[in-house]
Amino acid sequence: MLFDIARSELTDVFGEDRIASVPATAFPPAAADTEGARLLQTVGAPTGTLLLRQPDEDSGRLPLARSVVDIGDFEDATEGSDEWPVIGWLLNAHLVLDPVSGKVHAFDPDEGTVQELHTDVSSLVQVTFRLQRLLEEFTFVGDDGEADFERLDGEVDRIREETGSIDPLPFQDDETVWSVVGDEIAMGRRFTADSPGGRSLYG
Repeated sequence: MLFDIARSELTDVFGEDRIASVPATAFPPAAADTEGARLLQTVGAPTGTLLLRQPDEDSGRLPLARSVVDIGDFEDATEGSDEWPVIGWLLNAHLVLDPVSGKVHAFDPDEGTVQELHTDVSSLVQVTFRLQRLLEEFTFVGDDGEADFERLDGEVDRIREETGSIDPLPFQDDETVWSVVGDEIAMGRRFTADSPGGRSLYG
């Protein structure tokens, strides 16, 4: 795992009820004992920007990629990726775990694109945690809105740079789904009304 992150770090910020996880039994046998599956089971991820996929009520399993997208529509899809489990959503993209490499791929059916989004699941959890914590804790403090937005933009850039020094995939270019989310946050979007930033923005 690229990042060392514990469940307590997440619960200290968001509380237990805001952390989603995926049971080991939801994964296909080939993926159930991988580091990524174990991390999603034991640590999980904060809800909000990222939505972890919950198992099907009847089968108790996560859907496979072939059941949510037509793999043939994606020129860059890796052979065999139709058998990978879908672990979540981010913007319009289905997040799919390659159990062999441990990478997380983003399949965007609207754009017909697939991206390698994370080198491993710890990177997914880390980026989600840091951006969601920024949305939770950032406060607009002054009468000069421009200075606040410059500070917010600087915080997003810091997350990009510090993440990129360990895993370049999440923010490798301006087109990744995390880059789009980062831009939206820097523009003051995605703050909930009950957060400090949201109260400042929405009154």
